[in-house]
Amino acid sequence: MPQRIVVVGSGFAGFWAALSARRLISLTPEKGIADAAKIEVVVIAPDANLVMRPRLYEPNPANMSEPVDDIYRACGVSFVHGIVDTIHAAEHKIEMVDRAGVRSTMPYDKLVLAAGSRVVHPAIPGLDNYAFSVDQMEDAVKLDRHLHSLASRPSSKARNTIVVCGGGFTGIEVAAELPGRLRTILGKDADFRVITVDRSQDIGPDLGAGPRPHIVKALNDLGVETRLGTAVVGLDAEGVTLSSGERIETLTAIWTAGVVATPLTKQVSNERDGFGRLHVDQDLRVPTASDVFAAGDAASAAADDSGHCAKMSCQHAGPLGKIAGYNAAADLLKVPTIPYSQPVYRVCLDLGAAGAVVGEGWEVNVQHTGFKAKPIKQFINRTLIYPPKAIAAEAFAAADPAFDGSDPAVNHPTLSKFLQEYGISI
Repeated sequence: MPQRIVVVGSGFAGFWAALSARRLISLTPEKGIADAAKIEVVVIAPDANLVMRPRLYEPNPANMSEPVDDIYRACGVSFVHGIVDTIHAAEHKIEMVDRAGVRSTMPYDKLVLAAGSRVVHPAIPGLDNYAFSVDQMEDAVKLDRHLHSLASRPSSKARNTIVVCGGGFTGIEVAAELPGRLRTILGKDADFRVITVDRSQDIGPDLGAGPRPHIVKALNDLGVETRLGTAVVGLDAEGVTLSSGERIETLTAIWTAGVVATPLTKQVSNERDGFGRLHVDQDLRVPTASDVFAAGDAASAAADDSGHCAKMSCQHAGPLGKIAGYNAAADLLKVPTIPYSQPVYRVCLDLGAAGAVVGEGWEVNVQHTGFKAKPIKQFINRTLIYPPKAIAAEAFAAADPAFDGSDPAVNHPTLSKFLQEYGISI
């Protein structure tokens, strides 16, 4: 009976985990391992599309996904439409519901949990009923439709005011992009306000001090207002209320404040971090469930030997997926595993019509700003994060854990030429 690797999730981590596992399996016959053909790799997800989640703050989010079923077929990965809602780690099986609502069980020999994360919804009155987000594809499409509907409404303070709840990475990108989107929808001379609210005294608190002056200048240049040191305490159909007592009239409140890992992590282990991510060892294995690996936003993994942890971003999701998939297959093939390490870290923050900020290192030392940084961000969003062609050789080459596609400065075949056109070195 064939052995089975089940990958839960088809985001960046799950996609690369499946391809990395199949790559190793495809290589093993050359080493004389006869059991390689008896290992199947199965991905379970609601649909076979790789959603460009890092781009969902942009216009036209309905186009921000790429079908990957052809790639799976070319590489010998089986795809199953379904939602996994139960993991029985001790019994080595999962339970799922398919698109017809039919429940079934699937056994596994190795499991890679890569089911991502969701935006946190704290118990704030009105949040669930009145807030928009750009967290998932359906959320971003709903917001996009709402923004376009504003043009058909009479001008008013509430119609013309957008409140971005959260001043972190996502909140900044949303707020910086909104002026351009609103001018396209309401007219270039439209009178509108974009206001960002965050409980921190500083914008982008997790980004550090380095990029902050550039972020503040960009938001000021774009006309984006900030309310810092205050929190949203209530939302209704016509506005938001802040902890400072201020009420802002708006028809559009966009919630971006924090994410939490898939609740499936709770079914695997109690050893989780503050984001709900599973603590894993260097092989990305869950210590209390040795046949379960975690990747992407489900994994709390040490990125280096200096105490830095992988971020909940596609920059880390891809490499985490490649290592988790490789190691799940390596276990079954009885070949050495590869420890996860990702010491290189970069921040590339979109600032809409004001350009971007590119910084290097965990302290985010700024390298490029404004329109010099913008082409780098565009390259990442429009090229680097997209899947390879449905050709097994190309897909397997990209899935090699030694290929660090998360870092545009390291061995990416086309970035240097792309940046030379803009006179940029990195």
